[in-house]
Amino acid sequence: MSFPRSTGILLHPISLPSRGGIGDFGPAAYEFLDFLAAARQGLWQVLPLGPPANGNSPYSSTSAFAGNPLLISLERLADRGWISRDELSGLSETVQRIDYNEVGAHKLPLLERAAGNFLKSSPNEARVRFEKFCSENAWWLEDFVLYDALRDRYDHRNWKKWPPELARRDPDALERARIELRSEIGLRRVIQFFFWEQWRGLRQYCAAKSIRVVGDIAIFVDYDSADVWAQRQLWRLRDDLEPEVVSGVPPDAFSANGQRWGNPLYNWDAMRATGYKWWVQRLRWAAQTCDLIRLDHFRGFAQFWEIPASEETAIHGRWVDGPRDELFSKLKEELGGLPFFAEDLGYITPDVHALRERHHIPGMAVLQFAFGNPGAHVYLPHRLTPDRVVYTGTHDNDTAVGWWNTTATEYEKRSALAYMGCSEDGINWAMIRAAQDSPASLSVVPLQDVLGLGSEARMNTPSTPLGNYHWRYQPGSLKPEFAQKLAALAEVTDRLPQALAPPQAGESWA
Repeated sequence: MSFPRSTGILLHPISLPSRGGIGDFGPAAYEFLDFLAAARQGLWQVLPLGPPANGNSPYSSTSAFAGNPLLISLERLADRGWISRDELSGLSETVQRIDYNEVGAHKLPLLERAAGNFLKSSPNEARVRFEKFCSENAWWLEDFVLYDALRDRYDHRNWKKWPPELARRDPDALERARIELRSEIGLRRVIQFFFWEQWRGLRQYCAAKSIRVVGDIAIFVDYDSADVWAQRQLWRLRDDLEPEVVSGVPPDAFSANGQRWGNPLYNWDAMRATGYKWWVQRLRWAAQTCDLIRLDHFRGFAQFWEIPASEETAIHGRWVDGPRDELFSKLKEELGGLPFFAEDLGYITPDVHALRERHHIPGMAVLQFAFGNPGAHVYLPHRLTPDRVVYTGTHDNDTAVGWWNTTATEYEKRSALAYMGCSEDGINWAMIRAAQDSPASLSVVPLQDVLGLGSEARMNTPSTPLGNYHWRYQPGSLKPEFAQKLAALAEVTDRLPQALAPPQAGESWA
């Protein structure tokens, strides 16, 4: 699929300077979108929006379909009357690094209170809209809300550690649980309604300003998820319900032991027998909730690294063939197109490139990788083609300034200066200009690089379990001069936004 030439900003909503300790879909999100519009940016890229499972990573979620409740704006719920303004007075207005334990302890009870008020007193139009949401999304919603309520009951232990009859989904046990947890399940339905109504409102605002939303799909899902619990036949689990094999990547120059991610691997034979129904549902849902989709770890669709679950490292894994063309042909047949681009970074074999190219799926390039050695020159701007999405860096990289100050080698610095020249406004702006000027159809810049921030603003360090996904930008950071510079660049590099279809009619009830 070809994309119109455009540019945008990578910013996960948790990094917005909202009240309450974490970014959300409230006023700060709309202010950020106003900045994008003033900067003539046509893209807003986010990370996965699901509820976190283990740790804080958006790539580790308890559902492939549900939304993260912590992203719901309590202020917008107060505007609708689902919670009183007085109850928000205790929310912190100071923007610091995210303390997830504190945020959850303060915010989740207020969300449940708002959901209870909605169930008690919502007007007819809101109730009709809620019931339509529940009906249309029952295929994922009902499993998730029951799973989430049970997970809460059993102290957030994964489903294998629940009573055996619930872990194995005995129908009578599930029905008893639905009755016993009726109230908790009802609140969770409303909270998901709140999430998707507020996200819909943001997307309407984006469309009105000609901003396309770029979503992100992690290739694997967590063992600790409603998806694996509800449809365990689609994953390679043993008779005792433990994973047989898990995901990761092999040892390389950066990791002697490789990376053992630990997600259960798909039973592709079972997926094929259903006509890849789960994948069709997943990517149809993604395409409905975002305009474009980044497919994480694309090479896993061609071949994936299979690690015996008993192994503590990734060393003793092996490459196994994935679904390849069969899956993407099915997706194109069902979805009518593939609005995706592929995360195909690192060591990628020719067959992976060939798979991507056969299905006209653009790949990625990261400028931080372009200066290390002649083999990395494939990421230099002049080597790129329109079927690429170019980044100065991604959420897994240090910021441009942090890279330059702390990790770039002297060789990389000499190469970068030889290629881009000196820049009075910093290496970050030199890289932004190089990315915008490239032939790549899409150019995406992390907000940290626009703001010229150092390593303190890094979002994630791969293979480091602690200290990730905590960064938020400070109020007042989106200065008009940044918008002016970005707008001028978008104009001179022919990346101005293109008008979108009018936003959906109707008022959000959350």
